[in-house]
Amino acid sequence: MKKIRIADGIHMLTMNVEDILFEGIWEIANGVTLNSFIVQGEKTAIIDGVINWDGIPETLYRNLEEIGVDPNDIDYLIVNHMEPDHSGWISNFRKIKEDFTIICTDKAAKMVSSFYGEDKIRVVKEGDTLDLGKGKVLSFHPVPNVHWPDTMYTFETSTKTLFSCDMFGTFGRMGEHFFDDELTDEEMEFFEFEGIRYYSNVMTTFTPSLRKALEKARQLNASIIAPGHGPVYRKNPNKIMDDYYRFSQYADGKGKNEVTILWGSMYGMTKKAVDFVEGILKREGVKYNKLQMPLESDSEMVATVFKSAAVIIAAPTYEYKLFPPVAAALDEIGRKRITGKTAFRFGSYGWSGGAEKELKEIIERNNMKWDFIDSVEFEGAPKEGHLEKIEKAVLKLIEKIKDKIVE
Repeated sequence: MKKIRIADGIHMLTMNVEDILFEGIWEIANGVTLNSFIVQGEKTAIIDGVINWDGIPETLYRNLEEIGVDPNDIDYLIVNHMEPDHSGWISNFRKIKEDFTIICTDKAAKMVSSFYGEDKIRVVKEGDTLDLGKGKVLSFHPVPNVHWPDTMYTFETSTKTLFSCDMFGTFGRMGEHFFDDELTDEEMEFFEFEGIRYYSNVMTTFTPSLRKALEKARQLNASIIAPGHGPVYRKNPNKIMDDYYRFSQYADGKGKNEVTILWGSMYGMTKKAVDFVEGILKREGVKYNKLQMPLESDSEMVATVFKSAAVIIAAPTYEYKLFPPVAAALDEIGRKRITGKTAFRFGSYGWSGGAEKELKEIIERNNMKWDFIDSVEFEGAPKEGHLEKIEKAVLKLIEKIKDKIVE
């Protein structure tokens, strides 16, 4: 765990976590940071304490004392969000201090009680404040469904620091650079994709609520944004807010100037057409991603489709239905409410079709509202006539996405 000074009287405790499934589902190949924050006035508050303290009180004592905090002087534990990667420290802290108050929203209070058996809770609502002394005043601002219904912002008024919890977070481990103005070009590119992966995997379902939370953050006019995962933004906090707005557009069908081929093939017949499509995209100078299912992780698949302006689905019929790994991928995309993408599908069949029927069922069931170009199906291997139709469809796809590109 590292200890970083954010501003006068404000420190961050941060640790990298790797080799886990985030929320028990999402593979995070490049790890994730868990950040918590200490605000010191005459009284002291911990905001979003880091999980995975080892449960030994001396470990917590040492980390706090290294930044000049006596654990016995901590009066408040502020829970912006009850998910255990932000609140799992409560029981460990109770081992070293009995007399403290948990501050959270009314919805979080119920879960604090049910998860941890706590009852010394102060419920806050929009605009409530907590004066810690020495000019440090915290205000509280609920942002429900980001991405749980209990979530809130905490805002320190003297430094204009917004503790935003999961909002404005990213996946990805941090090395020696913790602030936006320290990041190299390579690190900025790294956190661009890890931010997309984080938003698409964790947040996309709640995009309408995130847009409301984004507007509330802009109204607070923060000088520093300190999220629960990823870097702290002190040079240009508007950058991460603009990024989150762009990500919300990806959820509604816009995307980067690239195409994702989401494909699977049983015996190579559909793959022949995939290879042909690759040649067209290269010739036209279009960036593309290839995701062969089921070889790609759901985390990578969702993030890549999410950021792309168009999707080409290449999948055969399998037992009267769509090739199952591709069908499962599309269902997951639908569950995440990634809507409005421009798309085209082709695929092989043997004794009978059926893939197209299930594709339409998935799209309709999940209310995805994807804009499809007419599909092309072929018995066995694709013939010249099929490839001509596929080429026309791909060129039409490229033309249609020009007004959907948001970089």
